[in-house]
Amino acid sequence: MKMYKLQLTILSALIVLMLSACGEGGQQAQTEDTSTDTHGQAGVVDELSKKNILQIAISSPDHTTLVAAVQAAQLENVLVNAGPLTVFAPTNDAFAALPEGTVEMLLKPENKDKLAMIITSHAAPGTFAGDLLKSQKRIYQASGDYVAVEVKDGEVYVHGAKILATIDASNGVVHVVDKVFLFPEE
Repeated sequence: MKMYKLQLTILSALIVLMLSACGEGGQQAQTEDTSTDTHGQAGVVDELSKKNILQIAISSPDHTTLVAAVQAAQLENVLVNAGPLTVFAPTNDAFAALPEGTVEMLLKPENKDKLAMIITSHAAPGTFAGDLLKSQKRIYQASGDYVAVEVKDGEVYVHGAKILATIDASNGVVHVVDKVFLFPEE
């Protein structure tokens, strides 16, 4: 019993030493005040780890329209979850190729549900890249739709959009595409 008390005392002393070492010099770790942050996981700042899908999109000057759409649809937290997730990310030029006024109309608050459906049609549960992507005939999207995968002259096309680049993320993969996926309304 005495040995147990001695071990418990030593363990307690070590814990106190470790905790006091963390605040050495009277300084405590600085934390960002997130009391007004309503973005959940999407608001977490981590500059050391591999970027997640949302961070990749935000850091890309070619995806500002996509980021605005994700934010308007309030889907940021989906893109930072553990995944894995495959996102087909249309460029700003892809959005600009839509009929005039389409993007502005979709970004209105009253069109949030429609916008969310369009954005989720660009995401697939799982990681589809390289040979695995090329071997697929179609991929099930988070929206419930399927997109066709074709390989033409060595280039991969998904739902008619050409994959321009592929970027690995901490929670999946991002394929940069040249078109926005639209599906006929039912």
